[in-house]
Amino acid sequence: MPVYHFNVHDGSDFPDRDGIALPDLQAARRQALQLAGELLRDQGENFWNGEDWKVEVTDDRNLVLFTILFAAFDAPAIAPSSPTV
Repeated sequence: MPVYHFNVHDGSDFPDRDGIALPDLQAARRQALQLAGELLRDQGENFWNGEDWKVEVTDDRNLVLFTILFAAFDAPAIAPSSPTV
């Protein structure tokens, strides 16, 4: 069974050195989505710091197979207004 590595980048890098054996690429995609959801659920308050987050999935040769990117941006309507002169 192939081993997939789920590397997390959220302003810091967290490489997955062990990986997970999964039957195929589709299973790895499901696992990556689950991991992304868990990150948002458990670390959501840190998500708004302006850093893009990603889950990068690689194989045992460190070949990137796919990436999930997620980012959030405040709209100008809620951004602090600049002082008037």
